[in-house]
Amino acid sequence: MKRLIAAFALLALSACAGAPTVYGPAVASSEMGYREQRLENDRYRVSFRANADLKPPQVEDLALRRAAELALQNGAQWFTVVTRSTDLVSGGQTNSGPSLGIGGSSGSYGSAVGVGLGFNFGADTRQYQTSLEILLGRGAKPSDPAAYDAQQMLDRRP
Repeated sequence: MKRLIAAFALLALSACAGAPTVYGPAVASSEMGYREQRLENDRYRVSFRANADLKPPQVEDLALRRAAELALQNGAQWFTVVTRSTDLVSGGQTNSGPSLGIGGSSGSYGSAVGVGLGFNFGADTRQYQTSLEILLGRGAKPSDPAAYDAQQMLDRRP
């Protein structure tokens, strides 16, 4: 019985294991990583798409990281987020956990009652993408809460 439980646990862990998200440029539209598009001289669209190992706030942090890198690469000290959105781009979440079923029957030979116990090892396969439109700035950072100091954003990253 212990071996059976261990086998189920191993199966559940392997089902949840996927490729971890790696920070870097995306090669194709369906791949994980960041992308940027220059819209005007100091205006960019930045996006980051992650695998299912990251939740929406973590995906947004990686998009902000890329925005900070772009700001510094272009001689800016800060950037303002003009628009932002985080969207579910693929995957879903299946139910997980134990289930219990009870059934009964009766017929000409008597009655019977059955009890069943099942396990569904679901996995969260949701993938998110954050898109930002940013405006780069030089000089003193404005007091706008949507403005970020580019160097401070990079310094706080592990």
